[in-house]
Amino acid sequence: MDDLRELYQEVILDHNKNPKNFFHMEDPTHTAEGYNPLCGDQVEIYLKVEDGIITEISFQGHGCAISKAASSVMTTILKGKTVAEARQWFARYQHLVTADIGEAVDVDEFGQLAVFAGVREFPMRVKCASLSWHTMLKALEEKDEVASTE
Repeated sequence: MDDLRELYQEVILDHNKNPKNFFHMEDPTHTAEGYNPLCGDQVEIYLKVEDGIITEISFQGHGCAISKAASSVMTTILKGKTVAEARQWFARYQHLVTADIGEAVDVDEFGQLAVFAGVREFPMRVKCASLSWHTMLKALEEKDEVASTE
């Protein structure tokens, strides 16, 4: 677990400092806003979906390092995936960040996402790590409401 903790810090810091896909997308087919009222994290997710495939995904917003890093890693994972695969990743990710602290993490299965299992130790941080995922799901559902972690 110490190796995963070190990797957690490295990935969080890197993606916070140099976020991937951090821009306002022109002409998205799907978009949603997300807000975490407990800490003030805000995110907007932009998607281009063509023939059921996420061909482009980006985000903008502000928040803590965990929130920004989770958004960045999410965009790298979901680009090129089908909408159905994105929904599956959402469910898998939610389990990853909310599972029992002692539950093993398959790094091969989750790749960089595995580091977010570290938020299990800090329940209030789960909301930071999952805001962008909830927002992405709202965008795919095309619901005209702000995604929230509450």
